[in-house]
Amino acid sequence: MARLDIAEVVEQAGVPASTLRYYEEKGLIKSIGRSGLRRVFDATVLERLALIALGRAAGFTLDEIAAMFESNGKVNIDRKMLVSKANELDLTIRKLSAMRDGLRHAAKCGAPSHLECPTFRKILRATTSGLISTKAPARVHKK
Repeated sequence: MARLDIAEVVEQAGVPASTLRYYEEKGLIKSIGRSGLRRVFDATVLERLALIALGRAAGFTLDEIAAMFESNGKVNIDRKMLVSKANELDLTIRKLSAMRDGLRHAAKCGAPSHLECPTFRKILRATTSGLISTKAPARVHKK
């Protein structure tokens, strides 16, 4: 069983040591001991960190990702949750595509004023009706 100290994990995974400590605190990863003052991890932590990174890139929260890991170290990903997240991403893509297309139209629109452009006004209505979100995506903050 290959062992990596925290500095090696940082280098190989590209994740700051503070993030590793936070993930350990949240129960996402587990050190197997210490070498002096440094945490030591089993080499399989790199695969787990890759799964965490993939989950974060897909928009899963750390709590949702934690639920994918069993206490015995095995991964158990709920397929229904994957489908749900994929559907959520589809909706986000549609909204962002509509926004992109509207902005491109507004940039080249020949109307004397954007407020006189029917397409721009449609974007305004979509925003006020909630079809286009004005909120930034939720972020998980570290302690």
